[in-house]
Amino acid sequence: MTQIDPMEIAPITPAGLVTGADVIVVNSSGGKDSQAMLDYVAQLAAEAGVSDRVTVVHNDLGATDTGIPIEWPGTADLVHRQAAHYGFPVVVTRRDKGGLFQQLRNERRKWPSASARWCTSDQKTGQGRKAVTRLVRELGITGRPAEVLYCLGLRAQESPGRARKPVLEIDKAGTSGRRVMRRWLPIHDWSDAQVWDRIRASGVPYHPAYDRGMTRLSCSLCVLASRDDLIRAARLRPDLAAEYAALETELNHRFRADMSMADIITAATPQEVSR
Repeated sequence: MTQIDPMEIAPITPAGLVTGADVIVVNSSGGKDSQAMLDYVAQLAAEAGVSDRVTVVHNDLGATDTGIPIEWPGTADLVHRQAAHYGFPVVVTRRDKGGLFQQLRNERRKWPSASARWCTSDQKTGQGRKAVTRLVRELGITGRPAEVLYCLGLRAQESPGRARKPVLEIDKAGTSGRRVMRRWLPIHDWSDAQVWDRIRASGVPYHPAYDRGMTRLSCSLCVLASRDDLIRAARLRPDLAAEYAALETELNHRFRADMSMADIITAATPQEVSR
């Protein structure tokens, strides 16, 4: 991706970005950051009179071979409910060659990691660009490239890597003769408190996994999650954790260098207290 020169983007306000876009895509995982971002973008679009340009895109990660969802149950339904609150259509994307579990088992044969995030690039980013292609084609603009604003709920507080990401940049791989695609992080500088304040003020439902102790909501057992979140998720979703452990054995590759799925399951299992 090519970062926009800071001098070039300095005069562009959030309202200006929204107003200047032909297509506004809000990528939603159904998690708290996506939800807060959606409410913020919805406000900007309403104030600019361009709510009809907004589409919510959800990248579905699929299920295991036995049909257990990789994402938290009810996530896709929640994305639809959240989008409906603002009157936005939803596009759900899925990788044609299979979801995360099938790609891992049949193609990659190794778990993703912080340095090899194929789960994001293949299951999310690539599918999101395909959705943009369809939306631009349906728009039917001729004589100039369509302006696409692709919104992501990444925040600096989440990790040093995300803190270094530019708030606005040209997505070079997503840009063509038919469109200019800009990736925008509308809530990049927000704190957790700001996110939750926005959600509570909106009155729109959030995923119940948060009330059960989860701090993030992506795939239920994400290799990039904290130790506490992984243990809690394995406790809440033991069937999925068991399938992951079996796949870990089959692949002969640890779920994470510092923590195997077997370790996570052991830590999630209540221990008997001896007397």
